[in-house]
Amino acid sequence: MYLPGLVVHADWGSSPQKRWMARATLQESNRYLAHTPAPVGEPSTLLHRLYTDAGPGGIVLLGFDFPIGLPARYADLAGINDFLDLLPLLGQGDWADFYTVAEEPVQISLHRPFYPHRSGHARQRHLLDGLGVATMTDLRRQCDLARPGRRPACPLFWTLGGQQVGKAAIAGWKEVLGSALRSGELDVAIWPFAGPLCGLFKPGRIIVAETYPAEVYTHLGVTFSKNKAGQKSGKRVQRDRAANAPRLLAWAATAQVELDPGLQVMLQDGFGASADGDDRFDATIGLFGMLNVVLGRQPPGDPEDERVRKIEGWILGQAYSGR
Repeated sequence: MYLPGLVVHADWGSSPQKRWMARATLQESNRYLAHTPAPVGEPSTLLHRLYTDAGPGGIVLLGFDFPIGLPARYADLAGINDFLDLLPLLGQGDWADFYTVAEEPVQISLHRPFYPHRSGHARQRHLLDGLGVATMTDLRRQCDLARPGRRPACPLFWTLGGQQVGKAAIAGWKEVLGSALRSGELDVAIWPFAGPLCGLFKPGRIIVAETYPAEVYTHLGVTFSKNKAGQKSGKRVQRDRAANAPRLLAWAATAQVELDPGLQVMLQDGFGASADGDDRFDATIGLFGMLNVVLGRQPPGDPEDERVRKIEGWILGQAYSGR
């Protein structure tokens, strides 16, 4: 099996300032060297930049931490049976309003499913009624459901609150994935829709996969302290990020992943005190999770269910299990 010469993880916020990517390059020693995170930059040129960086015949494995796929219940109602066929059509023709977030409940429809544009009097009931489903669980994919050590993910189409993922998905699908599939200029394969991961590594190809740093936390043993009275805690706190440095450095040594000096300093420092520290931390954690899969230390989680493979998608490295 070919190994990707370039492995990249993009922590993809809804605003450009919240988008950071971490990368690892395959060395002549056949070991990966992980680099310090950098801004993603212009989304529309991202794939071409990575293709150029990989060199002639190079393979790129690119992870995004936004949803790639649709809830099966929604797809049934909308008459969708293949996500890859639909993706390049979104934003055009019958799907022209798909990426336009509804401002009022009356605007919600199967062809305009994202809501709300702003808070105001928005309620989840508006979204459920507009899409014709009973509960928010109907708008979650199998990989979004709660797992041991991880709460359920926010449903794709709900775009309100700190946990929402809809606006990031809109930007990623519209500005990166959809346009790449329409143009056909690059050989882009999106896992798991294009097939099992091991069969996708082909010279000159970019393989895209969905990632979820919170899932990788469980693989790498990343933990955060619980709240103490009057103190913040979690990944947004520098000292809590820094407390995980020994585990992450030990993982790199065991996996034989080399770290450039700047990245090692960042890990020990908790990625600094600036507001983007948690973004750079998650970009790096996601990269380590992808390398875990590439190096055979964690199964990719190729789903067996056809509806998951063709419609819902899956999170790289998450063990597959049916509903």
